Amino acid sequence: MEENNIGGISAGQLRSFIEKIENLEQDKAEISETIRDIFAEAKSEGFDVKVMRQLMKLRRMKKEELAEQEELLDLYRQAVGI
Repeated sequence: MEENNIGGISAGQLRSFIEKIENLEQDKAEISETIRDIFAEAKSEGFDVKVMRQLMKLRRMKKEELAEQEELLDLYRQAVGI
């Protein structure tokens, strides 16, 4: 199969990249829908989705970063009287 070059651009390679990205975008949309469904299920079971998202964010953080953020949050709370 001969590769089409148009203006120095490999049309086949470009098409391949675009198709791969389109497939991944479709997968991403399906995964996002599944995640929404799981959050909806958790909410229907009485869990606070907002707090769950916050916990997920904290779990992704490095321990040092988390400790620093908690320390700063505590300091700010004291400063505003909370």
